[in-house]
Order: sequence, then C-alpha cells, then structure tokens
Amino acid sequence: MERPEDFQLALRDVHDELADAVTSYGPMASAHEGYAVILEELEELKMEVFKKPVRRSTREMRQEACQVAAMAVRFMVDVCGE
Repeated sequence: MERPEDFQLALRDVHDELADAVTSYGPMASAHEGYAVILEELEELKMEVFKKPVRRSTREMRQEACQVAAMAVRFMVDVCGE
C-alpha cells in the first residue's frame, strides 16, 4: 500500500526535474513541440519497461516516469497557460 510520503517524494523528484529543465531549456514553443518532447520521454520509458525483467531497472523506470511527468507539467504551463 502506498504511503503519503511516497507521493511526496515522487512529487519532489518531478519538481526537481522540472526545475532543471526550465533552467536548461527554453519554453516549449508550440503544442506540437510539447507533444514531441513528452512522446520522446514516454518512448524512453517504454524502452526500459519492455526490457526483459532481469535487465529492467526500477531506478531507470522511475527516472523516465519522472521525466514524463515533468514534461507534462511543463506542457501545461508553456502551452496551455494559466
């Protein structure tokens, strides 16, 4: 069963990933660019998930999922405003 602190840790990791992306890259210029960035991160997660279980890394899956989440938040802010 999940614990509230597990969610807090995950959200902190997403926040840190988002902060790093904001300082390293300019804003998403369009909905198409934002979609492409999210899709690229999702493909990287897929590559890790589809590995044989003995080669799969939960650390890598978590990192890729964190990047997907951070880019989704960035899309919300850069593309959708408000």
